[in-house]
Amino acid sequence: MAKILIVDDAAFMRMMVKDALSKGGYEDTAEAVDGLDAVEKYKELHPDLVIMDITMPNMDGLEALKAIKQEDPEATVIMCSAMGQESMVIEAIKSGAKDFIVKPFKQERILSTVSNIIG
Repeated sequence: MAKILIVDDAAFMRMMVKDALSKGGYEDTAEAVDGLDAVEKYKELHPDLVIMDITMPNMDGLEALKAIKQEDPEATVIMCSAMGQESMVIEAIKSGAKDFIVKPFKQERILSTVSNIIG
């Protein structure tokens, strides 16, 4: 089963994503609270997938995405943000994100995106 790292500064968002994933059979999850934490946990855990918020303190999701891709060019990252701004979506994809989910999202959207990317 795939190992998934959930990154969001809001605990309730991490819980929502984790709940959606567990309903889809994805039980092996870890959490990070900001971009810096995400980069450290990525190096430690080498997850199969990262689901990461963009707007976070200390290091935002776009910076963390770039740092993770520098560490592992094959890293699979899905970005999510309440701000569905086109420029952020474009920058995330250009920086190597596989997909982008706009908050608020339905659990089915998370599951369908995850299953499309990692099966």
